[in-house]
This record gives sequence, structure tokens and C-alpha cells, in this order.
Amino acid sequence: MSAEAFFPLPTPSRWRRFLCMVYEGILLFGIAFGVLLLFDSLTQSRHALFLRDARQVILFLSIGLYFLLCWRRTGQTLPMKTWHMRLQMADGSKPSWLRALYRYLLMWVIPLVFALALHFAAAAVHQPALLLFIVFTPLSLFIWTWVDPDTLFLHDRLAGTRIVDLRPHIKQ
Repeated sequence: MSAEAFFPLPTPSRWRRFLCMVYEGILLFGIAFGVLLLFDSLTQSRHALFLRDARQVILFLSIGLYFLLCWRRTGQTLPMKTWHMRLQMADGSKPSWLRALYRYLLMWVIPLVFALALHFAAAAVHQPALLLFIVFTPLSLFIWTWVDPDTLFLHDRLAGTRIVDLRPHIKQ
């Protein structure tokens, strides 16, 4: 049994997790750009709608591969290292490939449900301008943290994982 089972590491604040997500988004923009540049070069794509579905699948898989490799190898992506956070199982161990994949897939479900609800709401009230709020759907991941006793994300609760704060805590 690890020392973390007896002295569990705290969960980072919502603010720190949000800032880490922002940094992650900036980094993912670069990854997406590189992957799609390679994809467009290999397919000789000259139009954004050409092979759009294949482009989305490639993007989903490449982002998933990035997260799975980082979470499985060290439990951290570059932004998580910067913000001194780590993904781990409840017992302190690294997540398995299957757990990491499960978490990645669950990460997409909540924002997509909110985006779908927003789409139906915009159609119901005949206000397509409401769809502008779709950019805020990733923030829906934080809603569950106000209900959860450990302030975990819903996808972490369901996957049996947690993000922990690695900063040294000095008790005074």
C-alpha cells in the first residue's frame, strides 16, 4: 500500500484546473495544427470541407493518443507538469491504458451533451445566435465539481481517477 493511500494528496483548486485547461487548449492547438497540416499534405486537401469527417476522426484520435501516452507514462501532460498536477487512480497508481481511454472518452461526453442541449434550445426558441455560447460548453465539466464531495470532475469520478496537487504543502 502506498503512502498516498494513508496521506492522500489534495485535489487542485478549480481555478488551477481551469488555468491548466486553458494552457492545455493552447498546446492542443499546436498539436492539432501539426497533425492537420500533415493530413492535408498527405491527402492533397485544398479545401476545409474536403474529407471533413476523416479530418475530425484523425484529430480526435491524435488528441486521444497525446493524452493517453502522457497519462500512462507519467500521469502528466506538459500543462499538468507546469501546474504541478498529476492524474492517478484513487489508490495513487498510474491509470491503466483502459482507464485512461475510458477517462478520455468520458471527457467528451459532458460538453457534447451540453452542446446538443444548446443546439436544441436555439432551435426551439428560433434564436441561432444562442449557438455562440457553444464555446463555453467545455466549462460544463466544472459543474459536477460543486456537487462532488472531493471536488472531482464527473469523468474522474466515473473512471476512478483523480487529479492531485503535487505542490509541497508546508503545515505551519
